[in-house]
Amino acid sequence: MKPIRTERLILRNWEERDRALFHRINSDERVMEFFPFRRDRAAADAKMDELRGWIEKDDYGFAAAEIAATGECIGFVGITGADHLDLLPATVIEIGWRLAPEFWGKGYVTEAAEAWLAFGFEPLGLDEIVSFAVHDNRRSIAVMKRLGMCADPAGDFDHPAVPDSHPHLKRHVFYRLSREDWRAQKRAAR
Repeated sequence: MKPIRTERLILRNWEERDRALFHRINSDERVMEFFPFRRDRAAADAKMDELRGWIEKDDYGFAAAEIAATGECIGFVGITGADHLDLLPATVIEIGWRLAPEFWGKGYVTEAAEAWLAFGFEPLGLDEIVSFAVHDNRRSIAVMKRLGMCADPAGDFDHPAVPDSHPHLKRHVFYRLSREDWRAQKRAAR
């Protein structure tokens, strides 16, 4: 993957130096509030290797987000296939993110996600990008709205990977953004 630069960030593939941060964001109670699991170091390392492999294969994915001025990795933002969810068509591309808490509220996710939308709609030529989150995840839903994504209540679903032991995490809201709507928003912002 060729790194994507934004005003403050570099979006790039995972590097060995990112392992501690990747483990931290996958085991932190605040970051993982809306997930029914936490990853230990071995599971986090395996997941990071998996994400790195996807990026090497596809040239995009849930990529490391690094502060350009300091070289510090703060989490991930990216687009990837949603084929892990049987209830969605295999061609669906989702956008997602996860940052360490000390970087929340600084606009990093929105900045990086806007770059990923541009990448997905322009060079990749995607027709649509979707996102979904636990219905109570106000922070992620706010980002989706800032990105111009629209709620699609008909697409809301109970996540099949969430165990019955966590009923409050099952219901997910579904948001989507078409390339045409994205382009219209860009024209209107000029």
